[in-house]
Amino acid sequence: MRAWIGWSLSAVAALALALTAMPTRVLTQAGSAQEEALPTRVVIEVDNAERALYRIAIPDLIGNTTEDAAPVIRNDLKLSSLFSVLDSRSFIADLSAEGLGITSNAWSVVGANGVVKGKVVGNQVELRLYELARGETAILTKAYNGGASQMRGFMHDFANEILRVLTGKAGAFGSRLTFARRQGPGRKDVFVSDFDGHNVGRVSGGQGISMLPNFGPGGIWFSVLSDMGMFITHSKAGGRPLIGGSGLNMGVSLCGGRAYFSSTRDGNSDIYSSALDGTDVRRLTRDAAIDVSPACGPGGKIAFVSSRHGGPQVFVMGSDGSSPRRVTYRGAHNQTPAWCPDPAQPLIAFTGRDGGGLDIFTVNISTGATTRLTQGQGVNKDPAFSPDCRMVAFASSRGGIFISNPEGLNQNLVVPGAAETIRWSH
Repeated sequence: MRAWIGWSLSAVAALALALTAMPTRVLTQAGSAQEEALPTRVVIEVDNAERALYRIAIPDLIGNTTEDAAPVIRNDLKLSSLFSVLDSRSFIADLSAEGLGITSNAWSVVGANGVVKGKVVGNQVELRLYELARGETAILTKAYNGGASQMRGFMHDFANEILRVLTGKAGAFGSRLTFARRQGPGRKDVFVSDFDGHNVGRVSGGQGISMLPNFGPGGIWFSVLSDMGMFITHSKAGGRPLIGGSGLNMGVSLCGGRAYFSSTRDGNSDIYSSALDGTDVRRLTRDAAIDVSPACGPGGKIAFVSSRHGGPQVFVMGSDGSSPRRVTYRGAHNQTPAWCPDPAQPLIAFTGRDGGGLDIFTVNISTGATTRLTQGQGVNKDPAFSPDCRMVAFASSRGGIFISNPEGLNQNLVVPGAAETIRWSH
């Protein structure tokens, strides 16, 4: 199960009640029963902080007649939290005379470190990146060939290339989000969208209760509540159960050619894995506590949530269920873990309860360091890391899905409307 929050389902509510009614005694690594509070969010105000960002100018593309061009790159770079995108009203360069080239002085005067230029001729698109410190020769040039419907994809690709050239690591622009959305009493559906909120579309059948989506082979996988229980399917299976069995089967995460999910088929809620067709089911946890919310991570590791130390906390184990260990030691109610997919950054984002509210946190599973991303900004839950780990998406009561950097700065609404249990394509 990906979350215990806000489900109007009697079976899931009963499971949630059983979990949250347990005592909140939590053991620390030293064996103390004293609970350590979740950290507060510290935001340091620095004069002229934007100077730490790469200042980039992105004029409209020459010959472009659609909106799906320069504004896409501007928005991508803004969301990355690495750039200060200059206001086009500040430009003093003679854009017509420059064409696809640049005159360094005209751009350095307005404070640009880099300039993106582009031109559209028919179905041909050429884009260039200049870095003023390297002169007036483009350091990146790419050409694309395609119609207007492909323009957004071209812009996302070039923004990814900008990050690759400037940082050595490509961006995650053009990736997708999947999430569940309540449609009314007794109705919930699964949706997918571009990471920046464009192209929102419904994935599930439009009837009943579908929830807890994730990306995997075959499309978007999700759980469906039926009269006979809850089963797991995907967007190309036509509503056919792929992972079933008695009880509740939910919260699937896919990696290494297997599906990981929680199930009450043996009475208690535990973590299981199976082949993608639902065969070869293996039970991975056997604790008397409630174990839910499996999430695949780098190197075959699986994060999950367990009440075995009192209130729900995040644990990590091997893909075969071996060597489970607790990784969150602050707060009494932590849930919905999501990995940073970069093995060099051993981070898990999760939802933590602080008093009566819910907020977003990350924990470094190597050091135990916990970082708070949200505070005093409504209810925030169900985080997901971008493929490059530069961004974190989460659902907020402020109006939809927000994206921030891993420190919680530069928060931007990308998908308006109710949303929950978010996952990001990797």
